[in-house]
Amino acid sequence: MSRPIRVLVAKVGLDGHDRGAKVIATALRDAGMEVIYTGLRQTPEMVVNAALQEDVDAIGISILSGAHNTVFPKILQLLKEKKMDDVLLTGGGIIPEDDMKSLHEMGVGKLFPPETRTTEIADYIKNWVKENRSF
Repeated sequence: MSRPIRVLVAKVGLDGHDRGAKVIATALRDAGMEVIYTGLRQTPEMVVNAALQEDVDAIGISILSGAHNTVFPKILQLLKEKKMDDVLLTGGGIIPEDDMKSLHEMGVGKLFPPETRTTEIADYIKNWVKENRSF
């Protein structure tokens, strides 16, 4: 691979708790990835536009607000509209397992519950990018 994997990490909506997102951003950077952290209170449109401008390989959404069944489908829709079907949409937070399954069936990548090891998340992104993106 000629460049580092580029990952956009975002907090969508009114959820103001970003410690987990910052921990993940730091862990991914430590794993050799280039990380763009957009900060709090992003809209799905802001996330996808930033992902397009930054030419990212993956988007990681941290969500604790319970809005996952709205946020992830909206981001997927916007990615499709912008012909960004080869960008991984993943994330984590407080998401019930049944919702994780239905979001995955829609096309969202693996979602991670709290307490997931950061190395597991980094490995998942690295493997997904190696299998699905061409450089």
